[in-house]
This record gives sequence, C-alpha cells and structure tokens, in this order.
Amino acid sequence: MYFASDNAGPAHPKVMEALVAANAGYAMGYGADPIMDAVRAQIRAIFEAPEAAVYLIINGTAANSVLLSAMTKPWETIFCTDCAHIHEDECNAPEFYTGAKLTLVPTANGKMTADGLREKILGEENRGVHGPQRGPLSITQVTEKGTLYTLDEIRALTATAQEFGMQTHLDGARFANALTALDCSAAEMTWKAGVDTVSFGGTKNGLLGVEACVIFDPEIAWEFELRRKRGGHLLSKHRYLSAQMQAYLADGLWLDMARSANARCVQLAEGLRRHNAATMLFEPQANMIFFEIPRREHKRMLDGGAVYYVMNGDHNVGDPDEPLIGRLVCDWSMTEDGVSQFLDLLRG
Repeated sequence: MYFASDNAGPAHPKVMEALVAANAGYAMGYGADPIMDAVRAQIRAIFEAPEAAVYLIINGTAANSVLLSAMTKPWETIFCTDCAHIHEDECNAPEFYTGAKLTLVPTANGKMTADGLREKILGEENRGVHGPQRGPLSITQVTEKGTLYTLDEIRALTATAQEFGMQTHLDGARFANALTALDCSAAEMTWKAGVDTVSFGGTKNGLLGVEACVIFDPEIAWEFELRRKRGGHLLSKHRYLSAQMQAYLADGLWLDMARSANARCVQLAEGLRRHNAATMLFEPQANMIFFEIPRREHKRMLDGGAVYYVMNGDHNVGDPDEPLIGRLVCDWSMTEDGVSQFLDLLRG
C-alpha cells in the first residue's frame, strides 16, 4: 500500500499501449507530429477555447517555470501562497527561469484570500526603481494541503490581480482531481474565472510524464515557445509526449482516473474519522489527506513495511505519544482493498 505520492503510481495501461502504437515508423519531431495536432484540438475542445495555444512539457516544474517566465519580467515579483509548489518544491526553478522573486501570501487551509493577496500587492511597486514591480499571480488547484478553491474564490483572486494589471497562472498538477471534485468544466475553472495560463497536469494522474501548458492569451504564446526551447524543454521525439496525452484525454480516461483517486481518498477519510487517535488537519477535498496520530502508531504501521506514506519526523526516535503528521495521497490505481488494508493496520 503506497500512499506517499500520486507520482509513485503506475502509468495507465492505455497510455503504455498508445506509446507502443506511436513507436511505429517515423514522425516529425519537436511537436510537428500529427498526434500533436489531434491533442491540441482535444485540449481546445475541453477548455472551450478554440484559439488557445497548447504545448507539452515533460514535468510540472518545467511547465510552471516556463509558463511563468513568459508572463514575468526579471524585475517583477510573482505572488503565490506560502506553501505553493513553486515556492517549496521546485528548487528555485521559477526564479531561475524568470529572474524574478516570489512574494508569499499567507494561507488558511492551503489557500490565499483576495484580501490577503491585495495586502501583499499593495506592499510592492511602491518603492519606484528600488523595489520589485508587480508580476503575475500563481494559484494552485488542488492546493498543496489537499483543499480546493471554489470557483467564486478563483474569480475573486483573479479579479484582484486584474485590478492591478496582473495576469494569473494556475498550477494544475492535480487539475483533473479538482475538476471532478468541483463538478465543473475546465473553462469554468480557468479562463471563464479569469485565469490566463494553466499547467494542465497528467503525470500525477496516470501518465509517464507529460503536462500541457495551455495559454489563453495569444500574446504570451510565441515567447513561451522561445523560452521552452531556450530552457531545454522542447523534446525532439515529441510524439511520445503527444501519444500519452492523446490516450489520457480519449473517452474521458483522465476524468475516470481522477474520480477513482478521489473516491479512495473519501474512503480513507471516512476510516480515519472513525479512529479516535487520528486528527485531520485539513478537510480533504480531492485525493490528499494530512492526518496526525501519535508516533507509536506511525511506528506500528510503518515498521512492517506493508504501507508507505510521508510523515514529518522519525517514527523510531522520540516520545512515542508525540503527535506526528502523515500525508496520504491516492492515485488512480489505488484499490478499495488497498485502502481497507491500510485502515485495518490503523485499527491494529
């Protein structure tokens, strides 16, 4: 039972089959393959955006960083949460690609508020040439705490950004999980809510390694292409990216996998709530749970090697009664039996 990350799960068999099929014969490189033409049309249809620019990149860090670099000047600052992936988990790649700094907005339950964003915006671009200028806003959906912005919350954030002439980037590494949980359309969660660019994730949801960069502002597209090439992220044998994304989108597979992962998270959450020693840190809304149990219980569960998940601290060293935080993430391949086995271990 592996709950450490949805990155750790297998690729879906249909994705592997698509790669094998794409491997036959020859195809033009660098995104000129015919599969990419179909993928572009599929994504435009999903987002109800016939003029959107669509590009594929091999991982989420690159997708976020190259998109933001096309939206940001080196003397600007990017506004993001204090727990954003671009802040905590990308080794300063966004700063490296943009030349800009990050301004961190405080969070509650992993989310910033429009008022909190406004306060941070007002704190910048007021020192003339001596201070950073206001750059784009970046929000994450699903958040790093497993919570979701409602559509109204997204609209409030993008409206605040627009008031100051700022664009908005959405880090959608778990885009499908958010979409199915909110039961809305891709357009409603993005450009109809004021979002300008999207990192449309696939790697955490059953792909080997592909993210789509979706750009609704045509003025950003050419600069993105140049920055993608200059940054070393234009894959020559591009058809293997295109084939994965085509299989992902075909017949709603991407939504089916996200629904499955979310359903297993609901099952996990219900079991944890019945365990007296377990405390949920945030209300799980997609496929990720943060919970707290005493060290001795973490030790009992992890020592047997039957389950693996991420926790903050050493389960072998310290006060056995000290509460420690664990993180559980469900991917598309997690089964009902796998969750039941975990909950059986938890109950002892």
